[in-house]
Amino acid sequence: MKQSMRYATILALSTAVISGTNNFLTKIAVTAVKDPIVFTTLKNALVAVFIIGIMLAFKKWKEISSLTKTQLLKLVAIGIIGGSLPFALYFTGLAATTALNASLIHKTIFLWVAFLAIPLLKEKMSTPQWIGIGVIFAANLLVGGFSGFKYNAGELMIFAATILWAVENIIAKIALRDLSGTTVAAARMTLGSIILIGIAAWRGGGAAVLALNPEQWGWTLLTSIFLLGYVLTWYTALKYAPATYVATLLVPATLITNILSAIFITHAFSIQQFISAVLFITGTALVVLFAKKITEEAVSTAQPKTELTMR
Repeated sequence: MKQSMRYATILALSTAVISGTNNFLTKIAVTAVKDPIVFTTLKNALVAVFIIGIMLAFKKWKEISSLTKTQLLKLVAIGIIGGSLPFALYFTGLAATTALNASLIHKTIFLWVAFLAIPLLKEKMSTPQWIGIGVIFAANLLVGGFSGFKYNAGELMIFAATILWAVENIIAKIALRDLSGTTVAAARMTLGSIILIGIAAWRGGGAAVLALNPEQWGWTLLTSIFLLGYVLTWYTALKYAPATYVATLLVPATLITNILSAIFITHAFSIQQFISAVLFITGTALVVLFAKKITEEAVSTAQPKTELTMR
């Protein structure tokens, strides 16, 4: 259990770095491609192709062929709720707001996951972990606060996408009890891409795809690679750790986006941003440290029972 939590922690923090970087790049990419639906459809379809290639290379199709009806329904739900509609909402909304605002909204996902996971999955968090979550939330607000929000349709779309992704997290956590992270990621991206392709075709997106220039294809491919890394590390982490824990460790992605924006856009890193960074690190450390303590206590409590059983 301790090894699993350590592995999940590394993967979840890696996901945060990937997410923060990709959020910064995606704002540039979606502006370059211009049509957000075409952009997200192409990007997700490329990721689906990459994952299918990985499954073929590592001979993962046996798990797909042995799926039960219940497992298949869960994967279909993940594809619809997590892999299609929220992407269309998010990237349409991103075109109407800043990357920072989009990141702030999306990174509230850990709150919605907690609200769902505690009653539905019976997950528990200690008081110090809740304090850590509070510190992370404060850091998130300190980066941009509410003053930079326009409260427009774009931000509302991103919020709706965030709620859908939170619901998807709960379904995925249940599905991952007896499925691999690669299989769940493949279902999400493949089924989601099929739906998005249908939406793009209905909107007449075929002509827009053919009109893309090399630079636009380059941005699409680059962000696809980052999304591939995101889904593979995210679902694998979710398999080995509580949904609330993994979702919380995603929030520091805002710090990564903020640092990249400071380096390449604003060329400044304020005292406020520095304080926010310290809060992100402190809050994350609290969540990780006390999750580790809870895990160690669980292992030590279970050990005598194991010994008695062996006798």
